[in-house]
Amino acid sequence: RRLQAWIHHTPYRERYKFIPLSQISPDLQHAVIAAEDAHFYQHHGFDWHEIQIAAEDDLEGERTRGGSTITQQLVKNLLFGTGRSILRKGAEVTLVPVAEFVLGKQRILEIYLNVVEWGPGIYGAESACRYYDETAARNIGRQQAARLAAILPAPLKRRPERMNNYSAIILRRMGQMGW
Repeated sequence: RRLQAWIHHTPYRERYKFIPLSQISPDLQHAVIAAEDAHFYQHHGFDWHEIQIAAEDDLEGERTRGGSTITQQLVKNLLFGTGRSILRKGAEVTLVPVAEFVLGKQRILEIYLNVVEWGPGIYGAESACRYYDETAARNIGRQQAARLAAILPAPLKRRPERMNNYSAIILRRMGQMGW
């Protein structure tokens, strides 16, 4: 991102602070799971049903949608960056089960919430909460959490205050999931 900012002559300021999962509001944890990987606790790294739906949509020429789980996204973010390639997907197939086995669900969620990009130069839940809502991640409520989770599919294009429709869907999903 720093290189992109330099090329486009735009300012770049990176915001990042790693915090333990216990300091991230359960509402934010639940909103992200509801938005990004509703079957997070039921699969072992791959959600084959979501992957199949994404592949079918792609073949039918419909809008491309993600089928990646939180674990897949974490492996990609930590090891491969933003590029797309068949080689990266091949490496993911090997590394995702290892991450699931070695780290476990709670640690995967903790690391993911701390490294995911929430906007230009905004990495991690704590930085996102402080930037968008001027509060600590532990203090984020359901509405704020849903708006933040709504920007994750495209954090460089979306702003929480413009995500009311999608955040309402996330809140509904959270309710359906018992949260």
